[in-house]
Amino acid sequence: MNARARAHVWLSGRVQGVGFRFATADEARYRGLAGWVRNLDSGRVEAVFEGPRSRVEEMLRWAREGPPGSYVRDVRVDWDEPPEQLQSFEIRHTGLD
Repeated sequence: MNARARAHVWLSGRVQGVGFRFATADEARYRGLAGWVRNLDSGRVEAVFEGPRSRVEEMLRWAREGPPGSYVRDVRVDWDEPPEQLQSFEIRHTGLD
């Protein structure tokens, strides 16, 4: 059984100004994941991926590389329990960190 999982992720490197949020949203939707992505004032990107654990892990592998033009230097992942049961994937406004 592929249990539902939720990964809260922070990515640093060249992850802003390269279409990272839009590519992340496209990839997450393609995988049928719910969650969100946003830029942070610090220059990092924050995201939440929620869905079947195997698909969340696929998304994390993609995020470690990012879209063309990006360079992901560091990835921090917190596995949150329980999942919030989000229904869609959205791009959020820039937040503080």
